[in-house]
Order: sequence, then structure tokens, then C-alpha cells
Amino acid sequence: MSERNQPIELNVVNASNAEVGRVALPAVFGGRVNDWVLFDEVVAQRASRRSGTAATKVRGEVRGGGKKPWKQKGTGRARAGSSRSPIWRGGAVIFGPQPRSYAYRLPKQARRAALSSALAQKARDGQVRVIDSLALAAPKTKELLRILSTLGITGSVLIVLPGRDANVELSGRNLSNVNVLPVGGLNVEDVLRYETLLVSRAALPVIEARLAR
Repeated sequence: MSERNQPIELNVVNASNAEVGRVALPAVFGGRVNDWVLFDEVVAQRASRRSGTAATKVRGEVRGGGKKPWKQKGTGRARAGSSRSPIWRGGAVIFGPQPRSYAYRLPKQARRAALSSALAQKARDGQVRVIDSLALAAPKTKELLRILSTLGITGSVLIVLPGRDANVELSGRNLSNVNVLPVGGLNVEDVLRYETLLVSRAALPVIEARLAR
């Protein structure tokens, strides 16, 4: 766990990678990085994605076994009332998994602290880029790739926009190393997973408002 108190300023570039100004990042980008709450939130996100469909059959669900295998006494064998007993091959399962939900959520303050920590870690690692605006006239994957190439982004990238933009989202949907999210969809796991955080200038005040205490 560590802190940074100095405000962070970054160059703002356009789609041609030309500098068009500078901007001060919201305070959360220069705040404390809490490793424990980051870990807890990632575990919670992954647990919520578990399907929880594993299932076994208890005695009442296994087909057959209604007839007593042999009479109670006189055979020399242990008494048995059903061939679907858990100790028999092909029988039921005791205390086996049943369909369930693994989802849980951290408290609101913890989730907010985790996202703030993830953003601060990205800023500390120098992996935050600010673009003046990112808009496409139509869904064009090649056009989005051209813009990213012009910006010098070769690895994975998370593009953060102030709101939903269907053209940009559809353009990046088929790219395994590109994800497009509105500020409302920002989450810890995606922020940490992608190498570069490409943020629209208009998204910065929306991020600040979302994480305001």
C-alpha cells in the first residue's frame, strides 16, 4: 500500500497523435493504492461470473432402486433397502455440489476504493493516455486499428468513453486486445487486465463524479 499526493498532468492528443493541450487527471489517479481491496474486488468479480451449475443427484433423484435387492435376513449379506444407496456403485451422492450462485459484492465504499486504486496504479505505471475525442462515423474495425496504430498503442488497450458509443464499441468488438467501456462500466479487473488505459478527455470529469466521496 502506498500513496501519491502530487497532481498528475498528461498531454492530450488527437486521433492523429498530435498534442492539443494538457489536462490534470482527477485526484483518484494520484491517490493511494490499496493492494488488499484490489485483490478482494477481483476475486468478487470472478466469483460472480462462475456459472454454479455443477450438480449431483441425491437419493430422491436417482432413477431406479425402488425394489429391495434381497430379503432382509437369511442371505448372509448386509441388509440393503435400495441399489441406489450412496455406498453402491451407481447410487446417489451425499453432500455433492448443487446449483448455486457464487456471486457476492463488497461494500460500496470498498468497491469505490478498489476502482480508485486500480486507476491510481495505472497512472503510476505510466499506462494512462488521454485522447481529445474518439468518434467514428460508422463501425469500422480497420479505422479503429489505424487510430490505435497512429497513437503508438500496440498492446492491449481499454478505451474509456464518457458514455455509450455504438460505432466505437462495434469497431472494437472483434479485437481480442481491445475493449471499449463507458465510465459507468469501468471495473477493476478490466482496468488491471489491459496494458494501456486510453481515456477520452470528456470521460475524466465523469470518472471524477463517479468516484467522488
